[in-house]
Amino acid sequence: MTDALIYLDPDSKLSLQDQIRQKLVDAILHGIFPKGSRLPSSRKLAGQLGVARNTVVLAYELLIDEGYLESRERSGVFVTDSILEGRIGFSGKPSGSERPGKRWRNRIRNHVEPPSEFQWPADWQQHPFPFIDGYFDSSLYPTAQWREASRLALGARVIHEGTVTEGHADDPALIEEIRTKMLPRRGINAEPNEILITMGEQNALFLVTQLLASPASRVAMEEPGNPRMRQLLRQTDAEVVYQPVDEFGMVINSGLRQAQLIYVTPSHQVPTAVTMPNQRRRGLLKQAVQSDQLIIEDDFEHESNYLGQPHPALRGMDESDRVIYISALPKVLAPGLRIGFIVAAPEFIREARKLRQMVIGRPSLIHQRTAAFFLSLGHYDSFMARLHKIMGERWDALRQALNHYHRGSEIDFPTQGGTALWVESPEHVKVDTLVSEAAKRGILIEPDTHYFASGHASRNHYRMGVTSIPVEQIREGVSRLERLIRGLTADQIETLDPADPNLLSGDQLRRLLPGATIIYKTYYGAPCTIELRQDGSMIGRSGHANEDCDAGHWWVEDDLYCRKWKKWSYGEEGRYQVTLDGNHIRWWRPGGRLVDSAIIQPAESDLAS
Repeated sequence: MTDALIYLDPDSKLSLQDQIRQKLVDAILHGIFPKGSRLPSSRKLAGQLGVARNTVVLAYELLIDEGYLESRERSGVFVTDSILEGRIGFSGKPSGSERPGKRWRNRIRNHVEPPSEFQWPADWQQHPFPFIDGYFDSSLYPTAQWREASRLALGARVIHEGTVTEGHADDPALIEEIRTKMLPRRGINAEPNEILITMGEQNALFLVTQLLASPASRVAMEEPGNPRMRQLLRQTDAEVVYQPVDEFGMVINSGLRQAQLIYVTPSHQVPTAVTMPNQRRRGLLKQAVQSDQLIIEDDFEHESNYLGQPHPALRGMDESDRVIYISALPKVLAPGLRIGFIVAAPEFIREARKLRQMVIGRPSLIHQRTAAFFLSLGHYDSFMARLHKIMGERWDALRQALNHYHRGSEIDFPTQGGTALWVESPEHVKVDTLVSEAAKRGILIEPDTHYFASGHASRNHYRMGVTSIPVEQIREGVSRLERLIRGLTADQIETLDPADPNLLSGDQLRRLLPGATIIYKTYYGAPCTIELRQDGSMIGRSGHANEDCDAGHWWVEDDLYCRKWKKWSYGEEGRYQVTLDGNHIRWWRPGGRLVDSAIIQPAESDLAS
């Protein structure tokens, strides 16, 4: 019977010994091995399962230590008589007739709106190009460091401290680590009574909305915006005011003045990832004072700025105690742990603590102390530095790939960081179609629909994340996506007419290009200039502060403009046909497909000479 009951999964994360123990415990508790029944000998079971006998012996010994089994001299191993005492028998079928679902539908008074989030396939890790945000590949997890922190947290002294902690207080060690190490980086000074630990960011948002939002409230949030927050607000029946988003984040206008509560994601706006500059942050705080408003600041991905320095949190700039700050430890740190925190006025924290206790109770003190050790031992700092480097490389690789393959358009919302880019779909391609067709090719991208409130039209965007895809897969994934888009828009793509009178010959290129400056914008919206020097060298400068520079050389071969950068465009040679209309220059692949366009400033304006 055991060979049918126990199947060992070669792909399981559990060891063979642990799998055997797990299957035996399950069989005992379900009565498949009744109390007093004899188990196969270790030699026989090992033979049935194709494992070493010692593996079965160790599994049996551990189950004997735990009271599931007992060894009887010269008789074998048996299920103990006492292991099932106190358990009520269960046949596996509910007693009585099945009650119709209609009865329950009539009795449930408050129906929870299902989440509107996009559902990724369960086997997303099997896709070669998962451009998913918020899911992480296991290589990022700091296993050894977290294990050390867990071991220390599970020490007898620490466990004793946890059992005698009074009331509903959080672990003082974690509060102190957050207060002295994490918050100062965001420009926030806080006392211990201004901090509350939560079960992640979503739990923090739930507590805040339950305390501050009601049917009589008017709450402003970004559009597009966080679908989870929108769902929480709908559960409170509050009136939601949807504020537009531009390249600087939430727009401050007259509509915002009517709200009593403002929810905002200033570090990296969800979903566009734009960062709110300090000037607008000050304007938002001024608006809150003038209109007597409270601000919920969701400090999403504040640690992932790759261009420029991070901006201080609104809470750190707030001088009137109007900001309720929400943040969390990174999800990749412990996906099942979910430790978040709220920083607010002591009066608010007291009420939030009462509500937390009523709803879910205090988050595990062992988990809290584990996080505290992780911070105090310096593991958090080194982990975040490593994560920042890896995510920065992936984010930059995605930007460079989009700039290389998706030329001819640009991102609406230039960003300074984050872990995803908000990409505009071509005009004639429906995002749902693109998402579906891409998935068939192993490319996972996220549609924009669920980030917009019902009745608010989307702008035909999709989101590409980097938390779950290795950097070496990004270029190929974007290249394949570009080929798919090209196929879906084959009848709309502008192609070069060989008879175009604006098409330049090799001689015209040799007169036009030496000493010329080409001015355009990158795909991600940054200004870029290229100087084509007389000696055939070229210099490229990109970014608002020329933070991205490169050098290379250019030449004319037959009727083609050729160029090769050291690092831009992957350092690969490019060969293009060129048209010129006034000072508007466009370059085309030899097959006739448009690559990009720009403004050119020739060294000599008389092209005909």
